[in-house]
Amino acid sequence: MKEFVLGNQQSPDRCKIDYRTELNDEQLEVVLNGDGPCLVLAGAGSGKTRTVTYRVAYLIENGVSPENILLMTFTNKAAREMLGRVEGLLCGTASTAGIWGGTFHSVANRLLRQYAPQVGRTSNFTIMDEEDARDLIKSCVKELAVDTTSRRFPSAANLHNVISYAMNSGLPIREAVQLKHSGFWDLIPTIERVAELYEARKANADVVDFDDLLLLLRRLLTTNPSVRDRLASRFQYVLVDEYQDTNVVQADIVRLLSGTHGNLLVVGDDAQSIYSFRAAQIRNILDFPKIYPEAKTFRLVTNYRSSPEILSLANAVIAQNHDQFSKDLRAMRGTSEMPSLVPAANQYQEAQYIAEQALRLRDQGVALRDIAVLFRGSFQSQALEFELAKRDVPYDYRGGMKFFQRAHVKDVVAHLRIVANVRDELAWTRVLGMQPGIGAATAAKIVEKIKSFDPLDLLVQSGGPSFEGKAARAFDAVLVTLRKMMAGKRPADMVRAVIAGGYRDYLEAEYPDFMERLEDLEQFALFAEPYDDTQTFLEEVTLTEDYGAARENGTDDRERIVLSTIHQAKGLEWDAVFVMGLTDGKFPHQRALDEDGGLEEERRLFYVAVTRARRHLFLTYPISGGNDTLMFSQPSQFIQELPDGLVEEVRLKAQVGRREEVQSRRKNWNFEDDEPTIVLDELGERKSVKSAPGSFLRDVGEL
Repeated sequence: MKEFVLGNQQSPDRCKIDYRTELNDEQLEVVLNGDGPCLVLAGAGSGKTRTVTYRVAYLIENGVSPENILLMTFTNKAAREMLGRVEGLLCGTASTAGIWGGTFHSVANRLLRQYAPQVGRTSNFTIMDEEDARDLIKSCVKELAVDTTSRRFPSAANLHNVISYAMNSGLPIREAVQLKHSGFWDLIPTIERVAELYEARKANADVVDFDDLLLLLRRLLTTNPSVRDRLASRFQYVLVDEYQDTNVVQADIVRLLSGTHGNLLVVGDDAQSIYSFRAAQIRNILDFPKIYPEAKTFRLVTNYRSSPEILSLANAVIAQNHDQFSKDLRAMRGTSEMPSLVPAANQYQEAQYIAEQALRLRDQGVALRDIAVLFRGSFQSQALEFELAKRDVPYDYRGGMKFFQRAHVKDVVAHLRIVANVRDELAWTRVLGMQPGIGAATAAKIVEKIKSFDPLDLLVQSGGPSFEGKAARAFDAVLVTLRKMMAGKRPADMVRAVIAGGYRDYLEAEYPDFMERLEDLEQFALFAEPYDDTQTFLEEVTLTEDYGAARENGTDDRERIVLSTIHQAKGLEWDAVFVMGLTDGKFPHQRALDEDGGLEEERRLFYVAVTRARRHLFLTYPISGGNDTLMFSQPSQFIQELPDGLVEEVRLKAQVGRREEVQSRRKNWNFEDDEPTIVLDELGERKSVKSAPGSFLRDVGEL
């Protein structure tokens, strides 16, 4: 191996790379024989980045000028890491400064600055960020005099989401609306007009958004043969990282820029293609050998991350997919414990088990920062966040806001605060501000007039003060919701009354991910089930919310357990991983089953989750969705597909739950001592699964 001394004081001989010593046979084959079109199928933990960086170093060592190399990545961090590694490998014996390395968007920006006039921009064009793009769309809606008050019209964020998806997927606006927001079907002509004006306004202002960078570069390459040939001649070698995540526009750009020399090396893993919702197209990698019939295919299957037991499970999981390249990962780590399968009585006991087991691992020497809990959707984290807060276990939430800090949860809480205290001005302002056409000034006038109507019964029964115009419509809509809430009495009923009272329409119009937010709120309603008193419930929520804020300022990230959606966890790894919420309808998600290829992508998502673990893997699921219901959930299809002997089932001996909170609402539960429930003070016996994991549910099916 080499040494690297600052100041580049080493001799060329000491810096020469010994490829055969430093790479395994699979990686070496790519580095030495990566000319022409090449597909590198890089399994999880197989040294993908190492292989790409050594390939670039090899090219430079063998006389290829850095300015003739194009390295495309998906993040600036990945580009910096790869280029830094190349520089370290070469020890300053060759310059790497001229390499064209960066994200698709950054490379497109550099090229467009040279040729912008040929695609209708000047070289001084401005790049808008997402906030700028939304502001311009708002301006377009206003210019078109769209009526946004008679019914809820899509927010600027929603409109931008649809337009962006259409641009990246190559679909017309009509089809993008059908796929992303079918509830706006009747608004398609208006949305199309907004999109057309948005494009015209960008061109007139000499600005581009992120999507334009790719589309304009593709237009440049397809409509200007001389420019295309000049650029394709410059880039003798094109390398693309994470190719399974490219969309149709990016794949076209790669094909056009590599067209002269034909040295195109793409690296990726079809088994980790999980971003179709962003318009990523898995066919780009699956069809690579068809598009480039002379392509060589390499497989990196030696895994340096996970134990053999974890990889056996991962291989069995992904083997169920049909539309894929075949490959089995081989472990380089030593043997470890088998993955654990942990059925829980409900989501609260699932959370208790995870929290307790994480603390056990910490006591055994696993740092909290090396423990992660992964879930399909953010709506699944609420019970665990609450449990960790109660135990004073610090955590770092990835992939969004912590549960009680999310805007839609705060919106619903604001409604409950009005029920608890009709004089709560902040809550009234927030609730009124969700009504069409109501700004802060109008909301303040309404709040001032209703102060004398206390208690809430007086306001609801009398109808409150009279208003005119938008104020009247807004106040009447809120009163309708409050009446429904008061009919429910219990906090859980009130949460559902808010959703039924029109808040669902607000979410759909306002947020691109409104379905995920609805799932959050259903979990919030389940969380509220044990409570009979609104004030007590609000105190509990507020204390949990304050906890999250306090920990943000007082705890080093390195001391925190990681909570993350699986999508956010891709590319990361931990010593111990819990994959929670593994029930049918949740994972795989029911919506995915209705989409073409949806089940296989959900299985790839599960595969990504499993392969994040190095030594410890726990698969958990709740048998029941709530506290006072006997509606059982089936374990995930992915669990039921597992062959015998790949997991150990944790049979838990005694029931310990949120007794102090839920005892009064649990009269329907009647677990016996020998039936599986969660224990917090002892792990319980572990036994290998001798039949399909789903048999556990059948064992308790008579309850």
